[in-house]
Order: sequence, then C-alpha cells, then structure tokens
Amino acid sequence: MTENQTSAFDVKTLSAEALAERLSRLHFADAVDVINDLDIVERVNVFKFLPIEYAIELFDKPELDEPGQILEMLPTDRSVIILDGMSADQAVDVFQEMDEATRAKLYPLLKPLTRAEMKKLSSYPDGTAGALMTTEFIAVPSTWTVRQTLDHIRDVERTRETVYASYVINPETSVLIKAVSLRNLILANPDDTILDAATNGEPIKIGPLTDQEEVARLFRRHDLLSVPVVDETDHVIGIVTVDDVLDAMTEEMSEDAYKFGGMEALDKPYMDIGFIDMMKKRGGWLAVLFLGEMLTASAMQHFEVELEKAIVLTLFIPLIMSSGGNSGSQATSLIIRALALRELELKDWWKVALREIPAGVSLGAMLGLIGVIRIIVWQKTGIYDYGEHWVLVAITVGSALIGIVMFGCLTGSMLPFLLNRLGFDPASASAPFVATLVDVTGIVIYFSVAALILSGTLL
Repeated sequence: MTENQTSAFDVKTLSAEALAERLSRLHFADAVDVINDLDIVERVNVFKFLPIEYAIELFDKPELDEPGQILEMLPTDRSVIILDGMSADQAVDVFQEMDEATRAKLYPLLKPLTRAEMKKLSSYPDGTAGALMTTEFIAVPSTWTVRQTLDHIRDVERTRETVYASYVINPETSVLIKAVSLRNLILANPDDTILDAATNGEPIKIGPLTDQEEVARLFRRHDLLSVPVVDETDHVIGIVTVDDVLDAMTEEMSEDAYKFGGMEALDKPYMDIGFIDMMKKRGGWLAVLFLGEMLTASAMQHFEVELEKAIVLTLFIPLIMSSGGNSGSQATSLIIRALALRELELKDWWKVALREIPAGVSLGAMLGLIGVIRIIVWQKTGIYDYGEHWVLVAITVGSALIGIVMFGCLTGSMLPFLLNRLGFDPASASAPFVATLVDVTGIVIYFSVAALILSGTLL
C-alpha cells in the first residue's frame, strides 16, 4: 500500500462496515495487507460487509492469511458463495485448510460443478501440475472463426482464470489441436478460422503428474503465461498459469531455505508462529546436530594424549573445523542449485568428484598458506610464542587444511547426490549438517597429520 493510502484512514478507529467500504476502493494486494494485520475476529467482521465479488477476489489471493479459518467463521451462505466464486485451484487449497466438520457442512451446499472440480483437483499429489492447475480455461472448436472466439471470450471472461490463451480442440473428439494467444486473435482477420490464427507447430502441454519444478522450467524456457494439462488421450483437463507456478516455487524455495538452514519449514509467517510450534520446528534438528557434534567431542577424547603433549594444537581447532565446514557448505550449495536447475544429473556424480578434489586441494592450499603466514607473523613479531617447534606446527596446520578442505568439498558435493539417489530432497543436505559431518572428520585428519609431522618432537 502506498504511503498516501495508509495515512488516509486509521484502521483501528473504523467500524467493520466503514473499514470494508474503504478497503473496497483499494487494490486487492493492498487490501490483503490491511486485512492480514487484523485479528481473526476483525477479519471475519470485515468480510461480512465487503462486496461479495471483491471478497471473492481477495480469497483468490494466496497472500491472504488463514482464509480457511475466516470461511469457517463467516455465515454459511456467504462462505458457500465465496467458494463457488473462487478459482477452482485456490478454492481447493482453502477448502482443505478447514476443519472436517466445516467441510462436511459446506460441501453439499456447493454447486455441482464446484464439487466436481474440487474432487478432481484434490485427487492429484502435492507438487504436481494436477495440484496446481485450474479447470477454468477457454477451449473452442477448430471450426470457429476468430470473431466467434473473441465473442466467446467476452462472454466467459469473468469465469476464467486467464484469457491470454485459448485452446483449439477437435469438435468431434475434443482432442487438443492448437493453442492460440489473445494477441494473435486480436491481430487476425475476424473472418479467419481459429486455426489460421493459431501458432505453428504442436502446442506445448504437460501431464497432470508432471513435477512442479519441471513445469517451472518449461515456463522459463518458453516464456509461457499458461500451459494446458492433458490426460493420456490428449484431452485438456486444466491449465497451469504462471502466477500459480510462481506461488508454488516461492513456497518450495522457502521450504528449501529452511531445510538448508537446518530446521523444518514454517507453515506460517515468522511472527504468527507460536512459541511451542517454533520450538518443535527448530528443536528436533538442533538435537540431531548436537548429537552429531558429540562425535566431535569423542574424536577429541581419542586424541587426549596428543592434546596434553601439544596444547598449542588446540589453538587451531576452531580454524580447522570452520574451514572444513565452510568449504563443505559451499560445495553443497553449488550442487543443490545445479541439480535443481537440471544442470547436473545423478549420473554426473563422478564428474563433480573429479572437479571438487583438485578444487578442494587448491582452496585448502590457499587457506593453508594463509594459516602458515599467520603463524610466522605472530611468531616473528612476538605476538605469540608457539614454541621451539613452531615451524613444524605451521607445516602441520597448513598440511591439515589442505586435507580437510579437500574432504569438505568432496563430502559437501557428494551428499546431495547420495540423498537424491536415496529418494530424499537434496536440500536436506543442510549447511549445519554438512558442517557437523566435516567437523568430526576434520579433527581426525588434523591430529593424524599432527601425529605424522610432530612425532618425535611435540608428540
């Protein structure tokens, strides 16, 4: 909402009826922002007074918070009108948010067409084109003219998800033949047949079980606004529009971001999550990661004798552990993105390994050199005395960093492939998880190198 609009009225001083009247003058997105700032009772009261067509448009916005709960609390007849008027795909999402008792009460009161669309759309798994699609599209027989098609679009425009594309079907078999854009229709001669205005070549189409990530890649590759969803006999059963794809991918990217941060995905805005729910979302992963870090403590206990003999080695443990974890997290981020964009396939794991090993050695050598220079500078300037064998300590730190960073790069790059092969989301290879895994092995590598280089001197 613009600054002028927000300053035009004080939400808290208005009655529900007055607020509804003011909101109905705003853009839908701005009105949603105002409504989301109200508590649930205030939202319900406002929706009682909003013009019904405007209310339907607001419920069609995925940004509206808790739409299912609002409909549960609205009068039954108004809830039914809103559900019947919503786009089919959004109506299904909102309907599934309601409690079972409310769904059982409302479902028989919906129009037969709404019930049929809900039943069809809810039958497809989440994350597929079928779950994203809407059944509100424009299909015309191939025998029509451009003028007939445009007249039809004017008649049905308000009941369709989009009018930017129409789908030409065989009038006898209803099989999809062509797709024609609104631009082509406007530019064509009104007396031309619809096939004359259609684009050349086979129309781009997808099946209902196509993964939503594949759908997104298709939209990006061909700059689509919508794509038809067809069954096994090439009958159009729905369309997926670009706004639905953007909403789905935004939600999926949010889930991946949460996973990569080492926690469960939040199903509500941060400020709307209760304290107990937040603890559940974060506590489980933290406990798992803590148990993993306990292995680091066990590794250090294994080298207790070495630590007692060469206390100076403990000074570099944080440096060693963070370097390995950071390199592993970097590699994991790169590979997860490449897999998501289909730049890499599962069979490419060995190519990645052959790249990451020399990359890890080079990066480790760079960090090792920095570590050695640091020790030399501190020793020579008198900032810290690392003892009479400080040169060997410097060599130990530098050599260990090469091995640890190389191992971190290799582990971080291979873990997404392993998870993918096992059927898990590669994003589950979270940065904290990779860092924990590399921490344990980093300690082992560090002290193994130290035992090799410092044997007979400090050890």
